[in-house]
Amino acid sequence: MAAYDLILRGGTCALPWGLEMLDVGVRDGRIATMGDLSRDEAAEVIDCTGLHVLPGLIDPHVHLRDPGQAGGPDMTVESIETGTRAAVLGGLTAVFDMPNTNPAITTREALDNKRDYLRSRAWCDMGLYVGATRDNIGELATLELQPNVCAIKVFAGSSTGNMMIEDDETLEKVMRSGRRRIAYHSEDEYRLQERKPMFAAGGPHALHAEWRDVECAFLGTRRLMALAHKTNRPAHVLHVSTAEELDYLREFRALATVELLVNHLTQVAPEAYDKLGPYAVMNPPIRDQRHMDAAWAAVREGGVDCIGSDHAPHSREAKERPWPATAAGLTGVQTLVPVMLNHVAEGRLSLSRMVELMSDGPARVYGVSGKGRLSTGYDADFTVVDLKRSRTIEESWIASPCGWTPFAGFRCTGWPVMTIIRGEAVMREDQLIGSPRGAPVRFIEARGA
Repeated sequence: MAAYDLILRGGTCALPWGLEMLDVGVRDGRIATMGDLSRDEAAEVIDCTGLHVLPGLIDPHVHLRDPGQAGGPDMTVESIETGTRAAVLGGLTAVFDMPNTNPAITTREALDNKRDYLRSRAWCDMGLYVGATRDNIGELATLELQPNVCAIKVFAGSSTGNMMIEDDETLEKVMRSGRRRIAYHSEDEYRLQERKPMFAAGGPHALHAEWRDVECAFLGTRRLMALAHKTNRPAHVLHVSTAEELDYLREFRALATVELLVNHLTQVAPEAYDKLGPYAVMNPPIRDQRHMDAAWAAVREGGVDCIGSDHAPHSREAKERPWPATAAGLTGVQTLVPVMLNHVAEGRLSLSRMVELMSDGPARVYGVSGKGRLSTGYDADFTVVDLKRSRTIEESWIASPCGWTPFAGFRCTGWPVMTIIRGEAVMREDQLIGSPRGAPVRFIEARGA
């Protein structure tokens, strides 16, 4: 008879080789064994009969707006504490946070401060992006190896402050500084600025997708792939939104990995703009049915590596400004898992494929240490879901201070009922447990991993 800190008993587990009903034993924050543990004991036993136990799901693309200026607009819509609270309520065990905060995470000092800052505030584990700028290119090779860095992030389209690198010469310099996979926001800034005068102030929000059109995204991706091929630098193309890009990227699978957003798999233009108005405005935009169909085809064919939310909250006031002054960005960290489980329920992908895209995929793309699958020795991170539970997403459930979601009223079949991080339950049936205990995520190629 063995003793464990925790046993998850009787659940259907999403293993790397398929679904299997078995028990999971946890000791010292890691998976100790899996199998028939009916004769074994634990300090805590959780009955998972009728539930599915998934490896901890990861959102690799969030903007938690923190650190932000005290009392400033960023801190009134999100923080590390509120954003990670939303994450665990939505069934996520880890998130990777973008660097375009105020101050931006572009230096060793800012990175160290953020790492220390999150330890007493984060409800889930966090990976940290470092932003590339024209001023820190010489330090990128060192910064990407710092503890808990998931990737260097390059904004090739409009972004915050000096965090935009739009020209090929500077992009090539970035690619030649370091060796890890770089994550890109791929839109062509020159085309964006050239077309901007064509769109009058105060027009309908659907014009956002017309301004940031298919060619804007496709041209940006073509340029990035040409440079990635030239420099042999691995690339991760974030929030791919067009059929053209997905088809083109098939030729670069040896070099490039692909992220899709749940929005581009769920919402379609022009209906989203008709229904949501400014609350549908994001970058890159929600596109028409042809592009959604291509996105699902890529999911089925293996042309996608991970799915994220690009959680980017703004106040209602900022969202409701007349376009083009409307703030671009949607909330999503808390609704990502329920919406994707609904896609599973409606037969668009299997539960195993969803796990691959939301746990193993992010772990593989970013080189996460000890997360991404149910295997002995891995962190005891679990997202426990009820595939039969039906529930409507309501804004009263949203933890982000901005208080809104583009999925309000969306009926889901499948719901996260428990979030367990390193063997400790932090959420059960919509109730937070204990206090924030998140830690920085470890990465294989980063020092101190």
